[in-house]
Amino acid sequence: MVLKKKKEIQVDAFFLDQQQLEKLQRFSKDGEQNLASLLLHCMQLSNGIQQIQCIKQIRPLVKKMDQNSPCDPMVKACLDVLGEMYFSLGMKNPLKKVLASSLNCLPEQFMTLAVQSFACCLREELKTTDVWLYRKVLDNLASCMEDFSLGSSSIKNLFEEVLQFLPKSLLDIQEENRQNHGNHIVQTQLMHDLLLGIKVSMMLVQKLPENFQGSLWKHHESSIWQSMCSLLRSSTNFLIDASVLQTVQSTSGLAVILFTKAMYEPVEELPSLISDLLLGSVKHTDVPAWFMSNCGTLYMEEIPDSVLLFLCHGALAMLEWKNGSMGENGEKLLLDIASVLLSLSSELKESSMATSLSRILAIWTNSALAAIVSASPDLKIKLNGNSDLIGKLLGYIYTHWEHPLDAVRHQTKLIFKNLLQIHRNTITGNNEESDPFFARLLKRLMSLEWHVKGKYASLGCLVECVGTESILQLDRTIPAQILDVMSDQSLAPYASDLLETMFTNHKAHFTLNSQESTWIDQWHDIWVSPLLVMLCEGNHDQATYITDYYLPKLLKRSPDSLSYMIRVLQASAGANLGSRSTRGALGALMACLRTARAHGRLQISNISSGFVSTEYIKQGLVHQHSQVCIDALGLLCESHRSTEIVSVEEMELVHFFMMYNLNNQSPSVRQQISSLLRKLFCRIHESSQVLYKSEQNKAKQELLENSTKRCPLGILQQYKDFMSSVCDRLFGLLFPGSSHPTRFSALTILGLVAEIFSGPKDQPQVFRLDQEIDSTRVQTLIQCFASTFEEVKVLAFELLMKLHDGAFHLQDSENLDLLFQAAMDLTTSTKPYDCVTATYLLNYLVHYTGLQHICLGKWIEHKSHEEENTSVSTVEKNTLAVIKLLLANVEEEIFQAKKSLLQAAASFPMYGRVHCITGALQQLPLDNLTLVAEWKEMVARLILMSHELSAVVSPVVQSSSPEGLIPMDSDSESASRLQMILHEIQPQDTNDYFIQAKILEEHCKIESEKPADHKLKENTCTGERGKEKQACDVTAQMVLVCCWRSMKEVSLLLGTLCKLLPAQATNEPSDGLITVEQVKDIGDYFKHHLLHSRHRGAFELAYAGFVQLTEMLSRSNRESLCKMPEQWLRCVLEEIKSCDPSSTLCATRRSAGIPFYIQALLASEPKKKKPDLLKMAMEELLSLATSSNGPSSVIPQVHALNILRALFRDTRLGENIMPYVADGIQAAILGFMSPVWAVRNSSTLLFSALITRIFGVKRGKDENSKKNRMAGREFFCRFPSLYPFLLKQLEVAAHSLSSEAEELKIHPSLFLLLLILGRLYPSPMDGTYSTLSMASFVPFIIRCGHSPEYRCREMSGRALVPFVMVNEVPHTVLSLLEGLPHATSPCIRQNNIHGTLLQVFHLLQSHLESKQLASSDFQQEVGDIITCVGTKLWLAKRPNPCLVTRAAFLDILVMLCTHLEKFQNQGMQLSGFWEEMNRLISDSELVSGIPYSSAVPGLIQYLQSITKLVIAVLSVTARLDRQRNGTCSAKQIGKPSLSIEQLLHSEFHEVRLLALEAVLLWVKQMNSKQAAEQGSVLCLVVDLEGTLLTMALKENNLQCLCKVLEVLYNMDLRNAFSKTECSTKMNPNEFLNWSLNVVDTSNRTEVQSIALKFASKLVIYLLQNHRQISEVVLKKWVQLIVWFCEDEKQTEILLAVAEVLRSVTSLLLTNEQLILGLSNTLAMWKCVVLLLQNEDLVVRDAAAEVIQVAQSEKRSNKGTECGLRIVNAPMALDLAFGILCELLQQWGMVHAGVLILLEWLLGDSHLKGDSETSALEEDDYIFDKGEVNFWAEKLTHIRQLSKHLLQLISVTHLALPDHAELHRLSRIALDQAQIIEHLLRALPPTPEFSKTAEFTRLSIENERLSVCLKIFNLLKPDDTC
Repeated sequence: MVLKKKKEIQVDAFFLDQQQLEKLQRFSKDGEQNLASLLLHCMQLSNGIQQIQCIKQIRPLVKKMDQNSPCDPMVKACLDVLGEMYFSLGMKNPLKKVLASSLNCLPEQFMTLAVQSFACCLREELKTTDVWLYRKVLDNLASCMEDFSLGSSSIKNLFEEVLQFLPKSLLDIQEENRQNHGNHIVQTQLMHDLLLGIKVSMMLVQKLPENFQGSLWKHHESSIWQSMCSLLRSSTNFLIDASVLQTVQSTSGLAVILFTKAMYEPVEELPSLISDLLLGSVKHTDVPAWFMSNCGTLYMEEIPDSVLLFLCHGALAMLEWKNGSMGENGEKLLLDIASVLLSLSSELKESSMATSLSRILAIWTNSALAAIVSASPDLKIKLNGNSDLIGKLLGYIYTHWEHPLDAVRHQTKLIFKNLLQIHRNTITGNNEESDPFFARLLKRLMSLEWHVKGKYASLGCLVECVGTESILQLDRTIPAQILDVMSDQSLAPYASDLLETMFTNHKAHFTLNSQESTWIDQWHDIWVSPLLVMLCEGNHDQATYITDYYLPKLLKRSPDSLSYMIRVLQASAGANLGSRSTRGALGALMACLRTARAHGRLQISNISSGFVSTEYIKQGLVHQHSQVCIDALGLLCESHRSTEIVSVEEMELVHFFMMYNLNNQSPSVRQQISSLLRKLFCRIHESSQVLYKSEQNKAKQELLENSTKRCPLGILQQYKDFMSSVCDRLFGLLFPGSSHPTRFSALTILGLVAEIFSGPKDQPQVFRLDQEIDSTRVQTLIQCFASTFEEVKVLAFELLMKLHDGAFHLQDSENLDLLFQAAMDLTTSTKPYDCVTATYLLNYLVHYTGLQHICLGKWIEHKSHEEENTSVSTVEKNTLAVIKLLLANVEEEIFQAKKSLLQAAASFPMYGRVHCITGALQQLPLDNLTLVAEWKEMVARLILMSHELSAVVSPVVQSSSPEGLIPMDSDSESASRLQMILHEIQPQDTNDYFIQAKILEEHCKIESEKPADHKLKENTCTGERGKEKQACDVTAQMVLVCCWRSMKEVSLLLGTLCKLLPAQATNEPSDGLITVEQVKDIGDYFKHHLLHSRHRGAFELAYAGFVQLTEMLSRSNRESLCKMPEQWLRCVLEEIKSCDPSSTLCATRRSAGIPFYIQALLASEPKKKKPDLLKMAMEELLSLATSSNGPSSVIPQVHALNILRALFRDTRLGENIMPYVADGIQAAILGFMSPVWAVRNSSTLLFSALITRIFGVKRGKDENSKKNRMAGREFFCRFPSLYPFLLKQLEVAAHSLSSEAEELKIHPSLFLLLLILGRLYPSPMDGTYSTLSMASFVPFIIRCGHSPEYRCREMSGRALVPFVMVNEVPHTVLSLLEGLPHATSPCIRQNNIHGTLLQVFHLLQSHLESKQLASSDFQQEVGDIITCVGTKLWLAKRPNPCLVTRAAFLDILVMLCTHLEKFQNQGMQLSGFWEEMNRLISDSELVSGIPYSSAVPGLIQYLQSITKLVIAVLSVTARLDRQRNGTCSAKQIGKPSLSIEQLLHSEFHEVRLLALEAVLLWVKQMNSKQAAEQGSVLCLVVDLEGTLLTMALKENNLQCLCKVLEVLYNMDLRNAFSKTECSTKMNPNEFLNWSLNVVDTSNRTEVQSIALKFASKLVIYLLQNHRQISEVVLKKWVQLIVWFCEDEKQTEILLAVAEVLRSVTSLLLTNEQLILGLSNTLAMWKCVVLLLQNEDLVVRDAAAEVIQVAQSEKRSNKGTECGLRIVNAPMALDLAFGILCELLQQWGMVHAGVLILLEWLLGDSHLKGDSETSALEEDDYIFDKGEVNFWAEKLTHIRQLSKHLLQLISVTHLALPDHAELHRLSRIALDQAQIIEHLLRALPPTPEFSKTAEFTRLSIENERLSVCLKIFNLLKPDDTC
């Protein structure tokens, strides 16, 4: 919407030397405009843009010159100057193109002279011999041939010289590249020069073809011929040189073919030569001698695959394929190229080569399209869709359409599209829609599942050939299916593109073929109606992605559909407002309107114009569903025109939105809010600028009549008022105790305002934020630094920087002194986040001019005040002074820490100071410092300090067990066990802490002798804490945090210092603040600590600093520096390989920091060069990972596996790591077979990383999800070496399972093999054109089902599914079933049976869920399977002694029962099957009794399976009885011998639980609107009430108790108790009491939740039926609800309470009668208020439904309009207080109610007179973040409640003069206010930083009491105080 500002073009001006200027001056004439004077004037300009304008005047000036002008020496001189000017200008300078354009228009009479001048200049250029100047010459040659006739003519004149220069330059550049081996920056530059040289050589041949016509130049003695041979030879050498850049190789392939084409005779035989060359069948006798001598390497040796690829590219790009100009040889070459490319596709796996191959295949299809127009019939047959070649190309497409590289996927789509066009050209004249190839292709694509991304693009291409109607004839629900897929963001773009293609094609089809005008309704039903349903009822992600991807496309292609959508949605918006989980029609309407307006499809000049109701928009702005709020806000903020006026109503609605939505917990929602408000503010800014201009224009002219338009000045004033009110609101949100989301949103939006409404002072601005700033607001922003969330600190700091002028002039020196002292105190805090606060404070304070005096006041005594340097910026001087102070402090603290690390950890952890130093350095302009000498000295001291600090703390983090290094027990036994650890740390810490637990007295003086130059006036690290706490308890956590954070900060500091090294090598060592030696020293430091640290925090964060160092080294052009990463890598690999016993590398902790070290070295390798380091490292590591040379190789193998895991997980390595994935898989699987646990463990971790790298990150919890899978063909084509490896390993594993031996044998890698094979699915082309058939795996996977290990059998069942093609499933199932033994078989192996049954189960499950259920063949197959299952039924009966296999067989029967009902409806005869099921149930142990104990293996599994079968048969028979029409087959189906009631009485709780779950499902079906289900289910649950009530009273199993209570809760209680009081001997009151006792006594949340809901339903039932409930029971019920609303309760119970409150709202909370009494009713309302402030969003949304019910009743009673019903929690809280005050008036209880509400407002906290307790609590935990983490904002609650109380008092004119309760509350408030005042005075000078939590708490209480006292004063008469 917002227009982007145009980027200013910078043009470098051109200057002539003195000699040229004098020449022009001689010919220029005063007062006369000629060419010389024009050029002279041009050269005197210093602005490049002005020179361009001047050069453009050459053309009209030259045209005016007469015919004799060429003889004028002035013209000759000027042309010479222009020539030198042209060849001196850089290639990218716009002056060069403008000059060429002007000279292109020279009149004919000047051309000869101009060519001579330019040729002379070019000749001088060609004399260049310096390799580094070749680039300029080549650029000039290229520009001369690019649409510059004068340049081309000059090259023609010097053709031989140019042709001689080019091969010489190529050879010289190649030699220079060889000499600079290792310096990758120089080599990269030379490679680009080489590439340009080759391109210029090709341009010479292509753009000057007339120089190569004829055969005179083809004499071998000709200089042109010799030069061409030299170019051909050089191009060939570059083509086969693997060390050059791939682009150079690729371009050389083009050059070889182009030069050969120019030189070869006869031309007709050239295709044969190239074809033989590609196929490797060149005969030496047939090849010219010159070709052999120059290109001999192409046929003397085996051509590498990459060379073949680039030669194919050259042939396709450089030969002419149109019009059949190459004849039959050309057609043969075309086919040969295709076969070569397809063969290369299985060899070239490296990402760049795979991309090139796909691009070249796409070029081939374009060439084939061009050739087929005039092709021979034979070629058309071979390119027909049914040919083998096209089949293989389709195979390539199926393999690569889901390639991880976008470029490959895009090219694959182009290939497919072109293949369709090729086939269409071969069948010209036939009906495309009925073509068998297209029909077969369509059927194959439609059979794929929708998670296959390639399906979408391919179907989109096919639509263009066969039309959308053909696809819809297969399945009319396809649009809805595609929309269903759009809940996955990765599929949404593909799905929306396909939908766009289909509906566009369908609309065109209707437009052409339909004569009726009603076709648009049919089109809307197909394409728009499903969209609206999804928007209304779809899940959040689905509706969002449809709105983002599909809706704009629909509106773009069919703008008229908008009115249809609005009409449909508006009709139902009032009734369907949505909910917290769905948008409803209102949300869908907001989404459609927003999208339409943002894309210019809808013009809304005024919201109140009636286009959409303002009430609807207000409801949308506070909707419970966050996306509805965002869409409503987007409707207001977004517009297609960036200068559209913002109306007053829009501004009011935005203000309304900001009141209730800025505390949203979702970061994505907050980001969307800020993005939309940015658009609104930009609209205000842009439109205000237009209004200012309009007002200025209006002032310049007299207006004869008043304008009917809005007054610009009035609008500007409205803008200003709106922005001012917005800023007031935002600053008001930064109150004490405001939540993190609130602060984040407010600061973000304020930052936007400051950014957008900024500009020069003299430019009119409608609003300036700095004018709204005062000292109070600056102090508020500074207080935001105390937030525990760093992003809040960042936003506040950035805002202060944007308000630079306004923010830095509002602080006095005393306040600065206090802030500086607070910052210095925070640097020694033991809480890690305090030092971050100190950093932001110091970074803010350094911008003050007066700070240096404050800083120097704390400085070292003997230092004198330095002289002021006025040229140095304030920030630099202050930063230097602050760093000096911090450094002096930390040096002193290091000195003390060497004596006692424990004292340091407790009193002055050093990391805070170092963090502040790093933060100060990071905000400095390091490349523009003035005090260079001081900074050099500072850098040297910082590096020295870093080493000293590291030496102090490294013994802890490098300990073998850093986390357990410090003992926490004081007993002697613990101390004695730690003597060994003491030796590790002895040199640095020799105190007696290890003998007994140590309490350090802070008042004890540290006995140390301080060096003279380090003596401080005052040690700032002691601060105020020593005064408040007499003793500091040193914990292990404190010591460990001190050490590893110190290591972290040292690493980040050193990484920051590395950035000070200049990017370019300089001769002067003084040019950089840091020397090369210091950089090497830092590198050695990182190497040491990364390779030896054990603590993850230490080495993981040291890695961050090391990455900064390696990235700097990779950019350096110093050869010594850029080679350091390679040297370090080789050294560490050697150390890993050596397995030296003295090595200190950590082999545990996943190799600790070693993988990080190698990651940093490899990831920083320059992207533009070949990844040689990665290749070397991977080869070494893979070799080590697969080695098994005895015990000596174990540790190197573990290291290698751990490092490989880290590298495969590193996303920065991208596709460069993919060629090593197959070897990594092999290493992991082989390592899993190692006898050493460490190797197996590391192999498992590596395997997991590789699975993620291959199949992608798993987004869901479903292990068997169809996402994160890959077609088998694609998998094995991408990793071909894994096919034989996995097949061999699987074969070995399967053979180990078929042994007849008794002992248990499980192959170690079987689990991994089945895991990876289970991720594959069959490809549509599998086995057709591929030798990598997945069928080879099937027999081995089936055999793996015989494993003695249960999990392996289960996995083999799942793994078999993707390997069996859909049409083979029935045959495979029958084969497996027939392989099962008979009851009389002599040898029955239960493991084999179980594995086979699991495989049958998973195959059938997948098959029955497919979409082919309607076909008769399918029914026949199912009938065969049922028949075969019947022959093996003995496995489910008593003759089978194994309960596990009986259960597995029953599971198959249950699945068949579930799916066979639909076949029964289609007339399939299944009565025999149901009879067998009934007999099976009758013979089961559930009927006859269970003779086993529960300890029998498989018993529970069997009972669950047979219960599921009973339930399934009961459901089917009930439905069939319902549908029976007297048919014979229906009557013959009998009911099972077991009823649901018998199952509920089972002694096994597992059976009862399944039965209860079935009953619950049936009850919910009855309660739903599914009328068809109600009748069939009713007979199943009839008369169960008594059984369920009795069961509830007696049930001992908690799961069953929960479920039976849930069933009762969902049942209708109206008739239950009347029928069952006799059987249960309990009336409803007693049952209620029992339920409340269950709630009260149970300690399980799930039992309490459902029991409370059931008890509440009983309360409602009794009250509605006017039954008496005792007051004690009611009070107990209310108390339980109140008790469950307290803090720290689990979400489940809170949701239950919210549901209870919602259910009783109408009856108890908003009833005109106070059924519970005022006290209890208000207690329940307080529960609502508490739940609306809960931290959990789900709980708040559930509580907001209480307000929804209340608002709906209010609307129905008063007959109001839409109102605000579905509202978010902040709005609901405001409405709750409003409703409550209205109810008090309605009940006539204002006096009593106000006192209760005042008690709420006053709160129940009783403050003490001191803050010692809170202070101690504040320091208990170093990571405690205080109350700021909670969502609830106490002041928001206080302000909203007080607002409504004041309104109530005002409306009712309430006064309570002599009320005792009022006096009591008033006295409490006064006492509390005095205590608060005392505590606030007792706080230290800057409590917001030193006592943040205490200060916040007291500030909140202060405002609370102020409001209370104000209300108390209102309630008292004037004569009372």
